[in-house]
Amino acid sequence: MKKNLLIPLLETVRGRIILVLVTAVLGSVLLASSASADPDRPALGVTDPGLLALITDDDFFATADLIALLDPSATATQHYGPYQSGSPDSGTCGNDWAQDTFDRHFTVKHNPDGTFTVIQQFKNGSFSTDAGFSPGACESGPPQGAMIAGKTGSMLGYFIIPLPPGTTQTSTDPNCNAIAHTNTGCTTAVFVNTHFSCVYLATCAVTTFAFHYSAGDQQLLQHEWKNASADRGGNQGDIRSTNLP
Repeated sequence: MKKNLLIPLLETVRGRIILVLVTAVLGSVLLASSASADPDRPALGVTDPGLLALITDDDFFATADLIALLDPSATATQHYGPYQSGSPDSGTCGNDWAQDTFDRHFTVKHNPDGTFTVIQQFKNGSFSTDAGFSPGACESGPPQGAMIAGKTGSMLGYFIIPLPPGTTQTSTDPNCNAIAHTNTGCTTAVFVNTHFSCVYLATCAVTTFAFHYSAGDQQLLQHEWKNASADRGGNQGDIRSTNLP
C-alpha cells in the first residue's frame, strides 16, 4: 500500500502554519474509492445474487459458521483456519490509518456449476491507530479528519472471492500456505494461490467486502467506520480525533 508522506507533519501539529501546509497538500492527494484491512486492495466485480441474498447483516455474516449457513449438508463446503494474522489498514486517502490483528477463516464452497467461491472472514479483530488522515478523510468531508496514534478498537469483516470457471482446487492442505505447509505470513493471496489454480488479483479477486470498526468513545469526534463495497452500502462514518481546516 502507498504510504502517506504527510504523517510526520500531522504527528507534530503545533500551529496554524503546519495545519495550512497539511491542508494545502491534502488537495493533491488522489482519492481512493475503497480501503482495505488487507495489504491486497479488493477489486470490484459481481457476486452471485443468491449468495448476497444470504447476507442479512454484515456483522453476523463476518462471524457466522458459514458451513451451516451455506451448506447444511457440509458435503460441498470446507473450512480452513483460524490463522492468526495482522496487516496495516489503508484509508480512503491512501495512508495506513491503523494496524490490525485478526484471525483469518476461509470457507471454500464447491458450487453446483463446478466453480468455487472462497469467503474469507476476519474474526476476533482489533486495531491500533496510526497518526495521519482518518480512514474516511478523503470521502466523508469536508472537513477532512485526522487521527492521533494509539487509539484502539475492535474490527471484523469478510471478503467474497468467486473463482472463475475452469479453476481447479490444487490442495486441501489445512495450512494457509499449502506449498510450504505453514501458517506463517498468511494472507489472502497466499491461501488462494497455494490452494487453487487461479492467481489472486490477476485471475480471481474480491467482488464483495465489508468491514466494521468500533473505537468506543476515547474522546473521538467519530468512532464508527464501515468500509464496504458498493453492493454492501459503501463506506460510512469515520474514526477521527480532530477535523482539519
